[in-house]
Amino acid sequence: MSDPAPEPVLFDALLTPHRSLSPRGFALLMALAGLVGFGFGAAFLVMGAWPIFGFCGAEWLLFYVCFRLNYRAARLRERVRLTPGLLTVERRDPRGRVQSWSFQPYWLRVEMDDPPELESQLSLASHGRRLVIGSFLSPHERLDLAEALRSALARARQAPLAS
Repeated sequence: MSDPAPEPVLFDALLTPHRSLSPRGFALLMALAGLVGFGFGAAFLVMGAWPIFGFCGAEWLLFYVCFRLNYRAARLRERVRLTPGLLTVERRDPRGRVQSWSFQPYWLRVEMDDPPELESQLSLASHGRRLVIGSFLSPHERLDLAEALRSALARARQAPLAS
């Protein structure tokens, strides 16, 4: 017995946080911050305020750690996939753990403020369940995603369901 043919994908979006600083830019920024910190530390060391030299190093280390944590958070991924019979949201957190939610497209509502505000959320709601997606996107990106998803849901509702 053969498996039934897979349903066609009507909508497929991979959502990722935006980071404007490239790895090369990060290395350049860290080198520049290190040089400035070392320069100030050396100047204080020459003046006899030797403990300041250590604080300049600690400040640079904290700066580095904060950027590394920011880059780690950027590994978050959300995939929204719609077929005629199912909408699936899969979220992979920075540690690699995966969570998945499924909704029946016919009953699904896409909720988003229009015009969007900074605190506006994009959520999927159905049968008393609500899931916020794309929280790391800008308000206008969330609105664009909501409109595209509404359009794809309208197409899914018109498509005949496979038995």
